[in-house]
Amino acid sequence: MVKKILRKSAFLGVLIFVLSAVISCEEDFTDIKSGVVSNTKFITKDTILDIVVSNAPVDNVRADGLTLTATPFFGFQGQYLLGTYINDDFENIEASIISQVLINTSLEVSPYSNPDNLAFETTIDTAYLRLPYYATLESNTDRPVYTLDSIVGNKDLPFTLNIYELDTYLNRLNPADPSKTNVFLSDTDYDVKPNPLNEFADIDFTPTANDTLVIIKRRNSLGDLFETDTIKYTSGVTSEISRPMAIIPLKKSFAKQVFVDNYGSSNFESQQAFNDYFRGIKIEAKEINHASGEKGGALISFNLRNSNTQASTSSIEVYYTNTYFKANSTEIDTVIKVNHTFQLGGIANNKFEMTNRTYPITNEVRLQGAAGSEAKVEVLNGNELADLKAKNWLINDASLTFYINKDIDTTDVPNKLFLYKKGIDANGNSIQSIVKDVYTETAFFGGNLIRESGKVDRYNFRITDYVSDLLSGETTYNPPLRLKVFNTSDTQINDTIFRNFSWNPKAVSLLNGDKAANGETRRAKLKISYTEKPSN
Repeated sequence: MVKKILRKSAFLGVLIFVLSAVISCEEDFTDIKSGVVSNTKFITKDTILDIVVSNAPVDNVRADGLTLTATPFFGFQGQYLLGTYINDDFENIEASIISQVLINTSLEVSPYSNPDNLAFETTIDTAYLRLPYYATLESNTDRPVYTLDSIVGNKDLPFTLNIYELDTYLNRLNPADPSKTNVFLSDTDYDVKPNPLNEFADIDFTPTANDTLVIIKRRNSLGDLFETDTIKYTSGVTSEISRPMAIIPLKKSFAKQVFVDNYGSSNFESQQAFNDYFRGIKIEAKEINHASGEKGGALISFNLRNSNTQASTSSIEVYYTNTYFKANSTEIDTVIKVNHTFQLGGIANNKFEMTNRTYPITNEVRLQGAAGSEAKVEVLNGNELADLKAKNWLINDASLTFYINKDIDTTDVPNKLFLYKKGIDANGNSIQSIVKDVYTETAFFGGNLIRESGKVDRYNFRITDYVSDLLSGETTYNPPLRLKVFNTSDTQINDTIFRNFSWNPKAVSLLNGDKAANGETRRAKLKISYTEKPSN
């Protein structure tokens, strides 16, 4: 009985404490509410500030990915561009891929046990470069039907494709300072040997989703058809659905001399030895002058990273046949089929040939990925920052808005833009750094493409912390901002330093801050929402 009374007393005490706290909070809420609603304590307003937006050309970007170590990169770019992009509104691009080739040092010409030590001859059936497309499966009734993803430009117009053997050694370490990782920029020149490795030179190449199978005709050393194999690459062991891929036939002599003839030799002792012997390939794309006068071509994104499935791995495939003869005879005893895969990897780079166009100063700026162009954005310049500091505002929100110029081609506008800081140190060196809101307000930073009535319209960034720090005096560093086409590596942030990679080739024209030319509504602007305490 005593225990029950104690429990009730304790409960009553807690209840009284909670009720008193609620009543106290109710009184606090009433005071705050009356102050805000009746505007007797604080006033909330917003203001529009001018910004200066100008074209900022890009000479090159880093194109090797060697310093990208976070998931999912680990030394590789997310995508590698191949093809051409021809557009009168933007810079033209010819994008080529440079890559080393990975080997298995334990390969043998003949995996057959050959207990009778029979003599044999090796015949190359076929060799080809295989580049898997990014694709979406639409249906699979009679056959798989795909649409190709990650293609920019006119995929109905071909570009010229050739594959060359590299004569430039790809060194992972900087030759001038081996303690540092090497740098391969997008405008790096690579020496190649003169004769292309592809079976037919100057291929007119267009991407297609229909290439999902490879037919291999197996022949013995006498040239007789032995068997026909149908090769397909599926996304998993249990999957029967073949994936689309680019298939470029290679010279049989190349496959034999570089690979098969070197099995067991010093050139195949290690990956390093092979890299010294065969330095890699350049998959080169060039623009075609079409007889119709049309300009075009497409940029295709390919993955060169390691993959868990062969279907998603870019590689050189070599198929050959060993014909064994009976002892002391020309009569065939056994025919053995062999195939080996050599993955593209190691060091892989992009090479961009671009027109480096200088855009005139008008009412717009043009942004383009790869090594195209960015925009220089200047905010709170001159006396503006000092004037705002004197007002002692509490910043509720600060946002930058950039409207799309719809008079320029909007076919391939980027789905997202990115904003960073680009300043100069005391020695005149460029310093690229992260805007604070990127990591303090990640979910609200923005940059995504905004549509109105289904049509592309604008991009918006919230830079509240950045502006607040400038007005409060927490920082005095206010270099020009840079606006660029978003790249998936932009969010790989390990510190405040920004590392500028770009394998997204999309482009857009934005209206600048010129009020007379673009009007109050659609000019680029900085909007600040703030709270001020009125004077008594």
